[in-house]
Amino acid sequence: MSEAEIITIAQEAIYTGILIAAPMLGLGLIVGLLVAIFQATTQINEQTLVFIPKILAVAMALIIFGPWIMKTITEFTTRLYNTINTLAGL
Repeated sequence: MSEAEIITIAQEAIYTGILIAAPMLGLGLIVGLLVAIFQATTQINEQTLVFIPKILAVAMALIIFGPWIMKTITEFTTRLYNTINTLAGL
């Protein structure tokens, strides 16, 4: 196993992790921004107001994107398991 193969596997793992986390983080960011704009316009300075909408948005994203996330993780794991023989030199 060469260093290039290890780096390639690490890059794929990082890319897959970012791809999987993106829907939840994106929706959480959008909802947080909308709540912050609402707080700024109404001058409500409650710090805990943003948590419930963000939790609901992340839960909805998980429900909506859950099958796609599982498919992505499964495909990456399958590719990784299929290349173990070639990486180990067997």
